[in-house]
Amino acid sequence: MTSGISRRARVLAAAVGTGVLVPLVAAATPAAAATPAVTCTSANAGLAAKLKKDITAALATRKGTVAVGLYDRSTNTTCTLRASSAYDSASVVKVTVLATLLWDAKKANRYLTDRENTLAKAMITKSDNAATSTLWKQLGMTKIKNFLAAAGMTQTKPGANGYWGLTQITVTDEQKLLKLLTAKNAVLSDNSRAYILKLMGQVVSSQRWGTPYGVPSGVTVAVKNGWLQRSTNGWRVHSVGAFKGGGHDYVMTVLTHGNSTMNYGITTIQAVAKVIHKDLAAS
Repeated sequence: MTSGISRRARVLAAAVGTGVLVPLVAAATPAAAATPAVTCTSANAGLAAKLKKDITAALATRKGTVAVGLYDRSTNTTCTLRASSAYDSASVVKVTVLATLLWDAKKANRYLTDRENTLAKAMITKSDNAATSTLWKQLGMTKIKNFLAAAGMTQTKPGANGYWGLTQITVTDEQKLLKLLTAKNAVLSDNSRAYILKLMGQVVSSQRWGTPYGVPSGVTVAVKNGWLQRSTNGWRVHSVGAFKGGGHDYVMTVLTHGNSTMNYGITTIQAVAKVIHKDLAAS
């Protein structure tokens, strides 16, 4: 009996060494990868638990792959889901383009030209693609990468060959950018931050869906959305927003792909946004 076991062990060892599958040995079936869970921390423990429960419930019946980021300065609350998963940026990268333009102009100790102001306004308020392409080309890859490094946005990979909409973004980096826009820092001047938030506050009504959904009255809104359909992973639909008022100062990112339609993605984002606004307002 002993020799039978040891012989089998020797056969197994030899087979493993050569990469041959051994039919004698039943391979353990790998457990299905666990679905990532929403994690929340807060100075208000009750708020963290409520947000975790409600964001999880909002996504329970939704198809597609969703990443979420929330940070509220007032209660030191952070929630994340798939924070480091990469998504094609679509038009949310336009905020990064504008931030890079302003950062670079400040380094050169100059104001934006009238032409740059016109392009920036069209890019953010109307999501104008031609304006974005012009600024992306003007800046060039070196300046864009230098801004990302200065901002600590290490997970963001600019799209190649002028395809800015295929820039790879994550919740972690989008939240870093939103935090830079909403508090004093060494990367963006106060004037630059105010300018970006002003334009994000003037986005045309037809593009004000997403993270602002369900925002309480009296809370200021700055938003930029993105949407893009590709042959793989269906529609990418994203929304980033900054909100202030009602005793809160918070930024939110929701990135999605694998949506059957653009509207399906919007509905998913808005389900998340609605519970976040509600839970913060009640805290």
